[in-house]
Amino acid sequence: MSIKIDDKSCVKCGVCEIQCPFGAIEMVGENMTITEKCTLCGACLDVCPVEAITRETIKTVTSMEKSDYHHVWVFIELHNGVPRNVGLELLGQGRLLADENKEKLVGVIIGEGSQKVANSIFNYGADEVIIVEGPQYGVYNTEVYTHVMATLIEKYKPATILIGATNNGRDLGPRVACRVKTGLTADCTDLGIDKETGNVEWTRPAFGGNIMATIVCPEHRPQIGTVRPNVFKKPIKDDMRTGNLISETVIIDDAKIRTRSINFIKNFDANHVNLEEAQFIVSGGRGLGKKENFEMIESLAEALSGTVGASRAVVDAEWISPLHQVGQTGKTVGPKVYIACGISGAIQHLAGMSSSDIIIAINKDPEAPIFDVADFGVVGDLTEVIPEFTKHILDYKNGTYMTRNLKNNG
Repeated sequence: MSIKIDDKSCVKCGVCEIQCPFGAIEMVGENMTITEKCTLCGACLDVCPVEAITRETIKTVTSMEKSDYHHVWVFIELHNGVPRNVGLELLGQGRLLADENKEKLVGVIIGEGSQKVANSIFNYGADEVIIVEGPQYGVYNTEVYTHVMATLIEKYKPATILIGATNNGRDLGPRVACRVKTGLTADCTDLGIDKETGNVEWTRPAFGGNIMATIVCPEHRPQIGTVRPNVFKKPIKDDMRTGNLISETVIIDDAKIRTRSINFIKNFDANHVNLEEAQFIVSGGRGLGKKENFEMIESLAEALSGTVGASRAVVDAEWISPLHQVGQTGKTVGPKVYIACGISGAIQHLAGMSSSDIIIAINKDPEAPIFDVADFGVVGDLTEVIPEFTKHILDYKNGTYMTRNLKNNG
């Protein structure tokens, strides 16, 4: 695809040069010229008053026979022998995609103890589960897992592969896509199907979260995408559901493995940040005023047995570690309760927490956008409201909350 300017039609008004967000249009000599900075965004197409700018689609020829590829795969990542939640969440979306195209939903598990968790994958909607077990797969290794996935793809030819956008998933997805010569859409927040073509429509934020782009992979298979954790809910578990279990053996020569895992894994302490699995998250933003006020956030999170989150603004200000960041450039979370303290509600932050079951906003600005998505809102001074929240929660946990209120009522 390319964008062209017809020199004969162009009146050199300069409107396109002004409107181009990337500075990709310049006057060279007597003609307007599109430079290598062009991202094909198409902003210039709409503003040209004489329609001298056009988009040309370059047809590509591929030898891939797409009709040979069928079914939807979900990569089930294991952590300490337990499936990560994102894999189970993707089984729900994978079920919808598979049903739309009348295909099977297949879970793929690589790692020691895969067979032990296969039944739970059936329970969450899979028709088939492919397992690959062996000592080589005990700890994630890029080359080993890529080799296994590429081998399985070559044998079974899946049409679509969904991978959770975890640290390992973000590493594995592009390596596999490159190995099997197909495309990959990263960090998706929504999935759909083009009913006419059957192509998966991958939706992800673009241009810093200012727009949502829908991307398709029309000419190559499999279609691969990584999907953020917590943007979808886990499907309802059906303990009576079963399916076809396939055990595969994939051998890789140790001499061909160029990377090595260290022989120990550091265990995180109790303060390890696990936003993606947290049921209660208390997040702080610039409205806290200063770094020291994060102690209130930590106290409230501790009272709830929850985890501390943060907006990008306070992470950039170095008030807290980037591990706590929630939002477009941080973690996507979906807890039972999300408490946003002093967070205005920029679209980049909302993209990371809007799927929470209950959202509580505390902000002194009654016009803050966060209140538009909040289930409950408190307008007030954070330094007064948060300690009061914490006190009531602790009283309730200690069994003194009801007693104290009964005394107050005489």
